[in-house]
Amino acid sequence: MFRIFDIEPIAVALPLASPMKMSGDLITVSCNLIVRASDGEGNEGWGEAASAPLMTGETLPGMVAAATYISDRLAGKEVESIEGISAQIGGAIYGNPGAKAAVEMALVDLAAKRMELPLFELLGGKVRSEVAVIQLLSSHGDESEAEQVRKSRDAGMQAFKVKVGSAKVSEDIERCRVVRESAGAESRVSADANEGYCLEDAIDFCRRAGAAGLDFVEQPVSRSNLEYMRECSEASAVPIAADEGFRSIEDIRRHRDSAAAAGGSLKPLKFGIANLVAASRLMSRFGMRVNIAGKVAESSIGSAAIAHISAIVEQLDWDASITSQYLAADIVKTPVQVVSGMLSPPESPGLGVYVDYEKLRKVRT
Repeated sequence: MFRIFDIEPIAVALPLASPMKMSGDLITVSCNLIVRASDGEGNEGWGEAASAPLMTGETLPGMVAAATYISDRLAGKEVESIEGISAQIGGAIYGNPGAKAAVEMALVDLAAKRMELPLFELLGGKVRSEVAVIQLLSSHGDESEAEQVRKSRDAGMQAFKVKVGSAKVSEDIERCRVVRESAGAESRVSADANEGYCLEDAIDFCRRAGAAGLDFVEQPVSRSNLEYMRECSEASAVPIAADEGFRSIEDIRRHRDSAAAAGGSLKPLKFGIANLVAASRLMSRFGMRVNIAGKVAESSIGSAAIAHISAIVEQLDWDASITSQYLAADIVKTPVQVVSGMLSPPESPGLGVYVDYEKLRKVRT
């Protein structure tokens, strides 16, 4: 197909427009790895992964070091097939899923651009033209969550996620109830604890989740204890989703076999592209519900990849989550847009987004 000329890792710090409160952190800036791949013939591909020490174990300096290590081993190598890219990267270094995902995304983008095909065509073709985007609600902005929902509903948003796990269960349940009331019965409302609850509080929350109007609860307890996840599933009035607990295809099998989750979130930074598509197919065969998601917060590079993947996976019952819209400024010439609550993949070759080098320069670290 082509010979890899160069892979360049770039560290960036992307400020959020408003702080995002998670169960264990308040995020104001996202420290991400951007990867530029070139073929020496004037073609470039781009990839991205956010650093996520609590999810993948990777810090940004480590991701840059890993991507540099991969680059040294792949420079000058021939890419013979799209399917082989993930294997080539996997053979270069152990672990480091985020760094690998960013490099894979850049090389796949480069391959698709050389073939003058949008990424969704390279991945097998669309099964849907658009997908609903989940709106993440912030309890630390200038507006209340109810007001955020009302404004988003007016803009066409149909799905909302409440970040819980950092307050008392009764307070989190009340927040969810207010969001459901503001969103209306036809919208989808979920809650994400990001492993924030102890077992007792998680079970309490899950038992009350149905009455609060939630459609599912994501990662109520630690990823390390499938028995706790199973107890939450047994107690819950709504389906339980895994996120931090899904780090490999084998994790998906364990959750299914243990009745620990009815579905979950698949993130490119944990799986890469090829393995994520394979994981989504396995979940569909298992009857598990799928959400494709980015990490808070990625630029339009990562969001474009999610748009393409979301267009080709077999089912997407729990919608998609992109996060570039939460940034104070993007790094591409034409950012990915959510239109009337829906996301469509760009039709241009590759990811369909093109980096603005001046904007990139301002956020490099």
